[in-house]
Amino acid sequence: MIKEIYVAGEWRVGKGNMIESIFPADHRIVNAQLSTASLDDVEDAIQKAEQSWREPSWRSSLPFQRAKILYKVADLIEARADELSRLQTRDNGKPLAETKGLVLSAAATARYVAAACESMDEELTSQRANDVLTMSIHEPVGVVAAITPWNSPIASEVQKLAPALAAGNAVILKPAEATSLIALELAKIFEEAGLPKGLLSVLVGKGSVVGEAIVKHPLVKKISFTGGTNTGRHLAHIAAEKLITTSLELGGKSPTIILPDADIELACKGIAYGIFSSAGQACIAGSRLFIHRSIYKQCLERLIDITQNLTIGHPEQAGTHVGPLISQAHLASVDRYVQLAIQEGGKVEIGGQILSDGDFSNGSFYTPTIITGLSNQAQTCQEEIFGPVLVVLPYDNEQDLLVQANDSCYGLAAGIWTENYRKAWQLAKALEVGTVWINTYKKFSISAPFGGYKESGIGREKGRQGLLAYTQQKSIYIGLNEQPNNWSDPFNRV
Repeated sequence: MIKEIYVAGEWRVGKGNMIESIFPADHRIVNAQLSTASLDDVEDAIQKAEQSWREPSWRSSLPFQRAKILYKVADLIEARADELSRLQTRDNGKPLAETKGLVLSAAATARYVAAACESMDEELTSQRANDVLTMSIHEPVGVVAAITPWNSPIASEVQKLAPALAAGNAVILKPAEATSLIALELAKIFEEAGLPKGLLSVLVGKGSVVGEAIVKHPLVKKISFTGGTNTGRHLAHIAAEKLITTSLELGGKSPTIILPDADIELACKGIAYGIFSSAGQACIAGSRLFIHRSIYKQCLERLIDITQNLTIGHPEQAGTHVGPLISQAHLASVDRYVQLAIQEGGKVEIGGQILSDGDFSNGSFYTPTIITGLSNQAQTCQEEIFGPVLVVLPYDNEQDLLVQANDSCYGLAAGIWTENYRKAWQLAKALEVGTVWINTYKKFSISAPFGGYKESGIGREKGRQGLLAYTQQKSIYIGLNEQPNNWSDPFNRV
């Protein structure tokens, strides 16, 4: 059966080429045949989106009315949590325990945005004159292009759809080719929740074709993208030419730090989770580890012990810690970086292998890997690998640490492990990143803004700022003086 695309509230077979959805744990299994959008489908979706968001029934709807739809979306996601978790696991190979967490996170996002929408106050600005009342309001931008990645699709998609729709916009969603199934299911959920026809389209297809056509269209007034830095830079150029706003959440090479006074067991288990969960396929993965030289050997030994006891296996099997990588091509890319690290003088302490025997023969599995012996200048320490590869470096003092930790083109996240919260606060302020975790890692709150410094992105998602990012601000002045303005009166002659 061919999966249809969703064009402005209508299900249809796309006019583009057919693609297959492949299960990463066994590349012989095809989840589904999917139709993709053509340029005509893109044009149709955007024209109808433009008409729909301008309809008074949507544009003039009150915030609590839009919030009701999102509350229903949250309930429907929760009700179908097990089904959606299995679908996302089939899409990208993450273990079921992880995808269940992402599904519930998506429901929580929809519910938070609904609450933020209906409780968001407009602003009566401070008065500077007696004859004018001033206020500031927020209005929708129009048609939004939302482009999402393959590593955490349901969380990323609801994180864009919920605030964009809550703000009164229409959305054209272009999911990653490899993980389009979950986006199509979300379209069904929004449809069931009562979203008016035309406000949402899900267009499956290549980013270089379908995505490019969407973002370049003159009616698209905002681009929201999560993915690689090179693509983000390209989209930023398009947005600059069109003079429209962007939200770009891009790559990372996040440093994690163990200070001499840290709880080593707490730190090592947290670091293993931060890099090896999701098979390292996370923009915020803690891929560079700095350990104070006084505890370096002790921490490294404990990390190796934890790593060798992780279970690599089928993502649908209970107890699996590390599932497959998204594709054979990505598997080869991760292995190339490990071989490069060896050429650069690094030592593989554990891992560094493609698993190809027995149950692993048809999937794209890579062993969790720890590498030592490199300097922070090594290519392996500077470029995002997006796999289960941890580079461990010693440091001697705080000044040396900060120079190395900040020596990266990226600035997405960082982790600090210490019992000294004064020191943790000072380091957190000094690190050039958008998110800092202290004595934890990869924990999120939808109420806390998220985004990066430097080449890790522009703008912020989540929180109330994440909702306002899909609006444009307008100031309104109300004259209170009942006397006419006498500027045009003839000058009095003496």
